[in-house]
Formats: sequence, C-alpha cells, structure tokens
Amino acid sequence: MNARYQVAAPSQVRSDIVVFFLPETEQLRRELQASIQEQFPSAEAALSSNECTGKKGTFVSTYVADRSRSKKVAIVGVGDHSTLTAESFRRAAATAVRRAGNGAASIAFVLPEWSPLGAELTATAIVEGAVLGGYAFTRYKTSDKPNPLADVTIVGASRSRAVSAAIEQAATICEGVYFARDLANMPGNDLYPETLAEHARRAGKAAGFRVQVFDKRKIESLKMGGLLAVNQGSVRPPVFIVMEWKGGGANQRPIVLVGKGVTFDTGGISIKPADRMGEMKMDMHGAATVIGTLYAVAKLRLPINVVGLVPATENMPSGSAYRPGDIITFMNGKTAEIDNTDAEGRLILADALTYAERFKPQAVVDIATLTGACVIALGHVTSGLMGTDRALLDRIKAAADATSEYVCELPLYEDYLEQIKSDVADVKNTGGRPAGAITAALFLKHFIGNYPWAHLDIAGTGMAPKDGPYWTKGATGVGVRLFVEMLRRW
Repeated sequence: MNARYQVAAPSQVRSDIVVFFLPETEQLRRELQASIQEQFPSAEAALSSNECTGKKGTFVSTYVADRSRSKKVAIVGVGDHSTLTAESFRRAAATAVRRAGNGAASIAFVLPEWSPLGAELTATAIVEGAVLGGYAFTRYKTSDKPNPLADVTIVGASRSRAVSAAIEQAATICEGVYFARDLANMPGNDLYPETLAEHARRAGKAAGFRVQVFDKRKIESLKMGGLLAVNQGSVRPPVFIVMEWKGGGANQRPIVLVGKGVTFDTGGISIKPADRMGEMKMDMHGAATVIGTLYAVAKLRLPINVVGLVPATENMPSGSAYRPGDIITFMNGKTAEIDNTDAEGRLILADALTYAERFKPQAVVDIATLTGACVIALGHVTSGLMGTDRALLDRIKAAADATSEYVCELPLYEDYLEQIKSDVADVKNTGGRPAGAITAALFLKHFIGNYPWAHLDIAGTGMAPKDGPYWTKGATGVGVRLFVEMLRRW
C-alpha cells in the first residue's frame, strides 16, 4: 500500500474519498464544520445531520457535486479534543477506511492542524490506522475478493520533510505488520518449518538483513533437545532460523528477539480438543512477529544491531512423538520432565534462549503464543509481560504505551517455582492451571544466560477471535510496532 504526503486544498486532491476528522468539543467542531462546508458546499446536509457530532466512532459521508477531484467527503468523529491520543486517530482512520466501502481504492485524510499531538505524531497515527485497518487476508479466495485499499494520502497545508518522513516510516512499519499477519494466517499445509524459513529468507533479501537456516543435522549437533523432542512426532524436520541486522557499530552488542515458531500445534500426545484446533496454525505468531520486526527495522535502516532467533517445528502426535513422562536434555545441559506435551512452546524457546547468549546481547526478549492461562488472565486486549530486568521491562512498557499494544506485568515470585519442581529432573514443563502464564515464564528463566531478559505472552493478543478497531479476525501482527518503537528509542 502506498502512503504519501501532499500539500493541497482538500477539494483539489484526487481520491475516491476525502476524510476530515471532527472533535466533539463544540466551538472547535462548529468552526471546522463551517470550514468543510465552505470547501464542499454540497456536503451541507451531511454536516448538519445528527450523525455529524464529533463523538468518537461516528461517521457520515456524502457524494459531492462540487468541482472537486474526489467523489465523496466523509467526516469521522474523534471525541473530546482535550483527551485525544495517537490511538484516537488510529481508530478514527481505521473507521473511515472500513466505512468508506469496498469501492474505495484511494483515501485522502486531511491532517488536522488543531491536533494537540503535533503534525508528525498525528500523521503517523492516521497512516497506521488506515493501513492496518485496510488489511484483508485474501490469499486463498478465488471469488468475492474485496477491492484492496491501494493509496493513502495525508493532505497538509504546508510542506514538511518531517511529516513526509514520518508517513514513510509508518508505512514501512505497517509492511512489517502485514508480513507478520500474512505468515500467521497461512494454513499449516502451506506454512511449515521449511517454508517459514523460506519466507524469512525472502524477507531478508527484500529488506537487507542476513538469514541463516540451521537444518536438523545442525540442530542435533547443537544438542537442542527441546526443539528435537517437540519435533519427534512430525514428518517435517525442524529448522532454527538466525536473522541479523547490523545497523550499529561493529562493537555494539545486539538486542536479540526470540519468536516461538510452532507452525501447527495439535498438542502432541496430550492432544487438544478438535474444537478450534485449526487456529493453532497461528501458534507461530511469535516467529512471525520477529520476522516482521527484522523486516521493518532493516527497511528503516535503524542504527542498531538486532538478532532474530526462530526455533520452528510442528507438534504432532504419532508413534515417534515425545510422551508425558519423558525426560529431555536441553542445549545448556539442563533436564526437564515432560508433564504435558501441549506445553511445547517453552521447550523450543529454552534452546533458543540458550543459543542467544553466544551473541553477548544487551538484552533478550522472547515473544510467544505461550499459554491459555494468559488469555484467561488478560483476555484478547493485553499481552502478559514478565522478566528479570527493570530497565528492560520499562522500555517495553514505554513502547507499549506509545503504540497502544498494551502489556501488563505479571510477577515472577520464587514461590511459584514449587509448582514446576520435578522429582526426577531439574524442572517440570507444567505447573498445573494456577498461575500458568507465570510458571511458563519461570520455566524459561531456567534457560536464560547472563543478560537482561523479558518475555511477552501473546496467546490472547496474537490471535483475535473477532475483528478489532484496526485488525481483522485472525492474526493481529501484535508486537511488530511495539518492538520497532522499543528499538527506535534504544
């Protein structure tokens, strides 16, 4: 999707629809309504309708008969002017895209000079909301495909390189989100470890970052017992993907991002119920987020060194599958008793977290659709956040606040360790239903090296059960914008 900045009178912009933002605050609202009517006299009826109140989420549109280059004008409400945030404009822009109709291939948004956020942040939020709100996964549809939104224009009153740059950067980040959504929405018969690796290679080639893919023989030589155990039941071999963006100095220690890559999760021998098992094609959303992040970071040419690690496998039941009661040995030599084969994500992440230490990282953050317990605790709105380093956790929270990809910190008190204590191994891979998201993170903590570490559980936020403000049912791409924002601020 193209996004650009244009300096012009709104009536002179060539677009299927021109969108104005309208606040609820009365005096400002009336002034803006008068200004819009002056530019588009035939919009008078729409501007005076009961729907044109400026209240959050309201939308009214009309065809215009004036000498305009656009077919329609729309007014979308953003609420009280005094409480506006970037998220207000993201959601309003997405509302406009979705309400504009299937026939709109191009939409122009008039940049509100009255925004309290400033032009750059406001333009960024509008582009994010419009582009992300226009996403549709149509790869496998042969008919009834919606016409995709192809062009987003931000219309301003004066030239600004800063605003133009902000728009280009926002569009690039959205490309990374699209990449992650597309990967996580793909079915398991098309996306499995080897094809996930191929998509990572293509992303690296397109954006300019290095990609290495370790095959099963290399994984065996590294003694990644967790990844190998989970893979035992599948006819498809595992892969371990290593991605590197070197935008910083040669001596700069990297930030390492680790993404869970279970391309399909049946639960293994501890098999899941059939109901909604098809959604487990998205159990590699953490991997998709990391790949999408590396793509955006490289395209933005961020001056920082970043490594992405993806352990990828299917978790399938078969005669060769690993079993409850098995004891496996990981890359760092520690052992785990398998209590439940459906607690597989932490097993493959354990090896990846061990491998991360060889990069001597400044910090390591893993992201995974890890536990149903996190969905119970936080629903589909907020990701679970845990970790060992206050400064790193605060960085993630600051990025979450800026992007509205909400996080909530959960405790890692040592009292919870009793639940994953094993009688026969160093640790047990589940601790039962109570505090399941916390005990999963505490399991991972056994495998971190000498580096600051944080863990994001996106089981609820990565897989949306219904359409949201600017995402559709299915994969959300959560984490890409958060990670890019964190790395931009590093």
